[in-house]
Amino acid sequence: MGGKEMKLGVICDGISRNLRHAVDVMDEFGLQYAELQFVGDKEVGDHTKAEIVEIDALLRARGKPVSCLSRHIFAGTSSANRLGDVLHCQHMDALKRVIEMAHIVDVPLVRIMTQKKEQILWGKNGAEKWNVARGAWDTMAPMIAPAVELAKAEGVTLVVETGNGTMVNSNYTARRLIDELDAKEDNIAY
Repeated sequence: MGGKEMKLGVICDGISRNLRHAVDVMDEFGLQYAELQFVGDKEVGDHTKAEIVEIDALLRARGKPVSCLSRHIFAGTSSANRLGDVLHCQHMDALKRVIEMAHIVDVPLVRIMTQKKEQILWGKNGAEKWNVARGAWDTMAPMIAPAVELAKAEGVTLVVETGNGTMVNSNYTARRLIDELDAKEDNIAY
C-alpha cells in the first residue's frame, strides 16, 4: 500500500445509537472515523445545538473525527414530487439543518439519497413506448439542483448514496446525475 496506513471508520449507529458505546467499540477495533446518521433517538439534523455540541465534544475527546453526516435526504420522494412541493421543502429544510451540524462537527461531507427507483428509465426499439417510466429520470435533477447550490454556498460536498431502491443505483446513474447537474467540481460525489 505504498507505506500509507489505511484509515477505517464506521457508521456509528450500525454499532449502536448510543454514541459513547459506539465509540468504545470503535476503539476496541481500531476504527478511526465516525460517520453519523442516528445518534440517540434522532437522525442527524434533528438534534438541538446543545446536543450537537455534546456529540462534537465526545468525538473530539475520543479522537474520532467525523467523516460524513448521513441523512435520508430525498429518500421517499418519487417522480411525482416536484421542486417546492411540501415533501421537497421538508427534505431541503432537513438538509439545511444537517449542513448546520456539519459546520459544528467540522465535516465537509453530507450524504443524501435520491428518489424512489423506477424499474426501467430508458429504452429503445419499442421499449421506450411500453416499458419505460417516461420522464421519471428527468424529474430528479430539478429536485436535487437546489441541494447542490446550497452545498456550494455552504462549502460542503454532497455524497450521493447508490441505493438499490433509489434512482441512483449505480456509478453510471450517479455520474449521469452529476453531469446533468453540472456538479463536477467538489460539491457532489458518489
